[in-house]
Amino acid sequence: VPIVVIAVLMISLVESLLILPAHLSHPMPWWLRVVLSPYLWFMRLVAKIDMPHRLQNHIQHTYIPILGKALRWRYFTIATGVALLVGTLGYVAGRIPFTFLPKVEGDLITAHLKMPVGTPFAETERIADGIAAVAQSIVEDEDAQSDGPTMSRGLYEEVGAMSALEASPEAALSSEGSHYATVMMYLIDAGERALTTQQFVQRWRDEIGEIPGADSLTFSFEVGVEPGKPIEVQLIHDDVPTLEAAAERLANEISAYSGLRDIDSGVTKGKDQLDFRLTDAALAQGMTEFELARQVRAAFFGAEAVRQQRGRDEVRVYVRLPLEERQSLYNVEELIVRTPMGGEMPLSQAAVVNRGQAYTIIKRTDGRRNISVTADVADEDANANDINAQIIQRELPQLLADIPGLSYSLGGEQERQAETMGALGLGFILALIVMFSMLAVAFRSYAQPILVMSAIPFGMVGAVWGHVVMGFSLSLMSMMGLVALSGVVVNDSLILIVSINRFREQGMTTWEAVVAGSARRFRPILLTSLTTFFGLAPMILETSVQARFLVPMAVSLGYGVLAATLIMLLIVPCAYIILEDARRVGSNFGARLRGQPTMPPPEPVAPSDADVELLTAE
Repeated sequence: VPIVVIAVLMISLVESLLILPAHLSHPMPWWLRVVLSPYLWFMRLVAKIDMPHRLQNHIQHTYIPILGKALRWRYFTIATGVALLVGTLGYVAGRIPFTFLPKVEGDLITAHLKMPVGTPFAETERIADGIAAVAQSIVEDEDAQSDGPTMSRGLYEEVGAMSALEASPEAALSSEGSHYATVMMYLIDAGERALTTQQFVQRWRDEIGEIPGADSLTFSFEVGVEPGKPIEVQLIHDDVPTLEAAAERLANEISAYSGLRDIDSGVTKGKDQLDFRLTDAALAQGMTEFELARQVRAAFFGAEAVRQQRGRDEVRVYVRLPLEERQSLYNVEELIVRTPMGGEMPLSQAAVVNRGQAYTIIKRTDGRRNISVTADVADEDANANDINAQIIQRELPQLLADIPGLSYSLGGEQERQAETMGALGLGFILALIVMFSMLAVAFRSYAQPILVMSAIPFGMVGAVWGHVVMGFSLSLMSMMGLVALSGVVVNDSLILIVSINRFREQGMTTWEAVVAGSARRFRPILLTSLTTFFGLAPMILETSVQARFLVPMAVSLGYGVLAATLIMLLIVPCAYIILEDARRVGSNFGARLRGQPTMPPPEPVAPSDADVELLTAE
């Protein structure tokens, strides 16, 4: 989006400076008048309304009297504007939730089933078939109550692997196995069905209920960028049993939070395995771990004896113990192994055999083991930022106090949010510095660029209340809209300050120049803001799934421009007079120290009606 906007602005600059003057230098050709005759006829009807004269009367009889009163009470006007800004910031902090990325419902619902490692393929398939049957029954019930087409476009089931649509980093590392299953339900467009995607998922989840023995069953149906789990706390500790106990404790504690679902402690038990530790007797015979593992593998899995070529295929022949000698743990302990020194000894004397479990995934942070406790937000009323703040304030301090050496960090969506908002904030600050530098060079002043940029905070007032009116929460896209808004509102205040400076160069007093410049630039500022807002209106009012992701950006930009324009037409002129008051007070203070006469404050002088007509006639 920024690249497209920059390209369009550059092209429009070339068009306005080079192409548009050439078009205006000659009359419209006859063939073009014929082509545009309906439009020209409509414009002649609009011209009969005499909008320029009506707008001029509005400026003369409404705006200038209000501006005069605002300038006389300029400090009160500025204080009112600041109070409005502070009140809006307070409302944002207490009432408007912030979500990293807007949650947009899609038409594809994906259910991911994860059973314990080692679950037979048939058992996983049986449970996946049940999940798919529940989804199909919901579709049949809805179709029976509706006269329209079926709400399903198809059902896909996969057992033995996690779908490629799975965005979890853990699944990317181990996405195959008999304990994985994926069920996908494809629905028709949201406008063609009575049941929303979230309602379908909630009903699907309720009818499935608890699956005995399942590690997790998660549902995903949002479209767009997936930054990670909304709730993800990475616990870090050197001792694995202590780390697993801490993760399970934290998962149990946050399970009491309302608004959370699919809570996962991150503790995954792998397949059962036998751990061998050499005894002193085996070490004395020169036995090594590698040699012991090789002999055990050869006895129970087999050792390659020969390879034979059969046509285009290569056949490997393995030799191993008979089936009756490799069926129980007793066979393992009684296995006879050879020592490097030529002797033999039972495995029970060569090694200590302990039962254990293999790790399905190992994660480390700075060389230390970590486990991620994750959860998803159940509905739109629950806010991930608020829940994370509660976990940090309530649960984690006590957990860290009870378990020495334990530390934590936030991952998933919170980690991406911190990185993105930090980069966006840094870019915004750099943009403000560049804008200030350019304005300071153009105005040859350090004070007037501040006046020009003073309209930026007031644009946020309109952006915030625009989200309230449209029913959106603030998000990353809203912040991007605010950054873009800063460049738009600066343009309006810039032409206002330039107009005031030109009238002062013509010999007008400060008061006269402020009133005259504001009246002169009222129409272009108003028209620029209205055209910007109505240009964004189709995107603001768009309801399709593809566009809802960008709607918050358009809301910030559109409503922010309107509010900043209305506030700026009063705030910036008052700030200009206050700046001159500060300069006059400083000069008078220096004059008193030098014993020179001081300057009186400027007298309020309003332009006459004839002057207003002359100023606004463009």
